[in-house]
Amino acid sequence: MLRCALIAVQTRYAASSGRRRTNPFLCGGHMQTIFKTLLVGAILAIGMGAALAADPVVGTWKLNLAKSTFSPGPAPKSQTRSYAESAQGITLIVKTTAADGKESTTTLTFKEDGKSYPITGNPDFDMVSVTRVDALTVHSTQTKAGATVGAGVRKVSKDGKTLTFAQKGVHAAGGKYDDVSVYDRQ
Repeated sequence: MLRCALIAVQTRYAASSGRRRTNPFLCGGHMQTIFKTLLVGAILAIGMGAALAADPVVGTWKLNLAKSTFSPGPAPKSQTRSYAESAQGITLIVKTTAADGKESTTTLTFKEDGKSYPITGNPDFDMVSVTRVDALTVHSTQTKAGATVGAGVRKVSKDGKTLTFAQKGVHAAGGKYDDVSVYDRQ
C-alpha cells in the first residue's frame, strides 16, 4: 500500500514536469486484480498437479469371483485389497477369507522402485519388489528367504473401475499356482 502511494506521488511529480516515469495502473484495483488472477491460477495448477499425480490404484477393491480364475484352486470366499499413499510409499492391506473359512490379513508398504520390501501375513513369500511399467501397470516379484518364488502384474483399467492382478508362483508347500484375480473398485 505504501509503495502504491509512493508511485502515485512519483507519477504526479513526473506529470507536472512533463515526463511519465511509472504506470499508475499497477496500483490499487488493477494490481489487486492481477495478483488475484495469478494466485488463483497458481492454486489451480498445484491442485491439478496433485490430482494427476495420485496413483490410480489407491482405494479399496473387492474380489470379483465370477471374473477371476485360480489354478489349481480353490478360490477364496472373499478378498478385499486396500491401497493408501503415505510418506513411506503405498500401503497395501489384503483381507482374505479362504475357501475353508479361515481369515487372514496381509500387509505391505512399498515404493515402486524395484527394491525389496517386507510383507507380513503371507506364508508364500516374505519380500516383494514393485516396479512401475506405465501409469496403470506395475510388475512385482515375490521372494522367500532370498529366492524368487513368484511374479505378478497389476493393472488398473483406463476407466479406473477394475483392477486385474495376474500372478504365477510356487506356494510354501511346493504347489504351483497361476491366478488371475479381478477386483471392482468400492
